[in-house]
Amino acid sequence: MVVGVKRLLQAVATRLGIRGTAPAQRTQPVPGPPPSGRTVPRASQPGRPVPGPPPGRPVARHSTAPPDRRATDKLLVYSPQLDGDADPGEIVWTWVPYEDDPSQGKDRPVLVVGRTGNDVFGLMLSSQSDRDGQRHWFALGPGSWDRDQRPSWVRLDRVLTVDADGIRREGAVLDRKRFDLVAAQLRKGYGWS
Repeated sequence: MVVGVKRLLQAVATRLGIRGTAPAQRTQPVPGPPPSGRTVPRASQPGRPVPGPPPGRPVARHSTAPPDRRATDKLLVYSPQLDGDADPGEIVWTWVPYEDDPSQGKDRPVLVVGRTGNDVFGLMLSSQSDRDGQRHWFALGPGSWDRDQRPSWVRLDRVLTVDADGIRREGAVLDRKRFDLVAAQLRKGYGWS
């Protein structure tokens, strides 16, 4: 707890350009994804900025396998409720690490497809048009989760598990018809039940 508070204070001081009489020494790099534009020094390379995690932000874990059906009570069941909790059928925003460099990533929309306890299972969205026709990407079309109403695609082969506290905000509710199409794709080609 003390280490976390100390890191938070150091990050704020660094961001504000405040320096103490002696620079703080970090014994190990801070794991996790960076917030946009924020950097922290790496102990092994003093003075060289590297991405650092936002204080207290949970990191999405990912897998190519569907969650164990026995461990979930609401898997692939359409049940959106705009109540502040991430529910299946909602598109929420959370931090997603890059696959090739998990120490970096970005906030992105995620379609919630299930949850158990405090774990939320989601599939990331992309508005990059080159996703059209690519393997493992399913076209959703436009929606209110994208302020420019660009078409979006959902990635079917990368399941994100996010702590419910790591959800930044609810973005929108995906309509039942499109949710059912995504669920059918997951059942047909990705081993979901």
